[in-house]
Amino acid sequence: MGLKASTRIVVADDHGIVRMGLIQTIKRFIPDAIISEVEDYKSLYKLILKEEFDLAIMDVNMPNGSVQEAIDYIKIHQPELKVLIFSSQDEELYGMRYLKMGAGGYLSKLSSTEVIETALTAMLSKGRYVSDNIKEAIFLESLNGVTKNSPFEALSDRELQIANKIAEGLPLKEISNQLNLHSSTISTYKNRLFEKLKIRSVPELVEILRLYNQ
Repeated sequence: MGLKASTRIVVADDHGIVRMGLIQTIKRFIPDAIISEVEDYKSLYKLILKEEFDLAIMDVNMPNGSVQEAIDYIKIHQPELKVLIFSSQDEELYGMRYLKMGAGGYLSKLSSTEVIETALTAMLSKGRYVSDNIKEAIFLESLNGVTKNSPFEALSDRELQIANKIAEGLPLKEISNQLNLHSSTISTYKNRLFEKLKIRSVPELVEILRLYNQ
């Protein structure tokens, strides 16, 4: 890959099996890479204060923080650290959102090993990775001034984060603990996102997320 042997990468994902699979894949391409792993945002913040990295690969829906907070934190404490979002969300809907937040790239968890290698090479050499799908979405937006039509465009980043956690079946109390917000605040967010999405129940939320996350 033409990359330095001492490349330092941190993988942040709250699912151990995902971290393990991604780390094994990275090791195939960069055998001498030094890879650290964390399972939530708070652990990521602590590690970033202690060690320097070349690349952070992180999931979106992790406990103890939000993706926007994490990107902002990284830019303050390690401005040279490149950020690659690694998620199962629809890249056409969400990829541009995360790029606009300040991430250097978006990689789908459904990507082939070849695509992962391409993303790693691009991120470590140029600090940027944009898939063909996102390039097309950016091109269409530049032509029409609109993105792929999605009801989630109306949601704030925090509302979107809470919507995904509710859809996962987490109780409001657990969500409030993970995000360090009061239960009543989570209820307010829930009511607001239900109103914006024009839905009345959690099953409807799950269904609309399924439709737009395919």
